[in-house]
Amino acid sequence: MKALNTYLNFDGDARDAMTFYAKCLGGELTAQTFADMKMEGPPGSERRVIHARITKDGTPILMASDTIGNTPFTKGNNFWVSVDCESVAETDKLFAALGEGGTVMMALQNTFWNAYFGMLTDKFGIGWMFNHELPKKS
Repeated sequence: MKALNTYLNFDGDARDAMTFYAKCLGGELTAQTFADMKMEGPPGSERRVIHARITKDGTPILMASDTIGNTPFTKGNNFWVSVDCESVAETDKLFAALGEGGTVMMALQNTFWNAYFGMLTDKFGIGWMFNHELPKKS
């Protein structure tokens, strides 16, 4: 696998939090809202952050998003471990292994950001995100 990163969830203040963390950590912040990505969501979700990332020297150091819809939110328990995988096969293998006895939140699938992605909560209650960037289409 390429890397493990912490992925934080917020309830509407992801941009403020990530701006603060970028200032503290000295990284570069990029953030996209649902409106930026032209994604439909529940009413009022247009300004919520669908994905934010702080990088330092080109390396991701922290990622985040706002919750959407009826997603439960609990301060202090709002993080995921994001696994940046090398291949679809590795993604499948790790998803199956860590998902044993857990709950699939989003089945592995191709996404609009050109990645193979899925989410699960393991049998210990830890949230895992699996992402493999697919080759760019020419």
